[in-house]
Amino acid sequence: MNFKKIAKALTGFSTPVFGISWHPPESDRQIIRKLITFLEDRRALYNPHETETPRWVIESVLEIRKKLTDTLSKLDENSDISQHLRGMRAACRKFLDETEKKTRRTRAWWGDVFTALGEMRAVFGMHIAQLCVKYGINVEGDLASILPLPDLEQKSKRKAKQ
Repeated sequence: MNFKKIAKALTGFSTPVFGISWHPPESDRQIIRKLITFLEDRRALYNPHETETPRWVIESVLEIRKKLTDTLSKLDENSDISQHLRGMRAACRKFLDETEKKTRRTRAWWGDVFTALGEMRAVFGMHIAQLCVKYGINVEGDLASILPLPDLEQKSKRKAKQ
């Protein structure tokens, strides 16, 4: 998905748009591009729940969390990127904590974890969308399915006012 389309889908966020009023350092852009490329290959972020194997989803989330931590270690702690990566990493921890709680309580735990996986995907979608808009990065493939959708109701209200 083109970053300009992603920018149109975001509402209620104060996000500088790449190429208009803010030019990010190339090194930050490269860091984010590498991270997005990595995330595009993480099926746990977008595959339908019924096609997933719980063990592999958990392993993938652990790999994502490790990649986020490694990427954070390359950044200045005050970097604008850091808040997004920390938010995504916290979503990974929350998912893993929920998964751990559920496995202790019941054998039929996977059905109970769908909500936690959906929450994690939603958090990732918002952070990825904001990073892509800020750094002018397109999202390829299935990862685009977790990005926020345009608010069609707001669009139609704006058109009606015009």
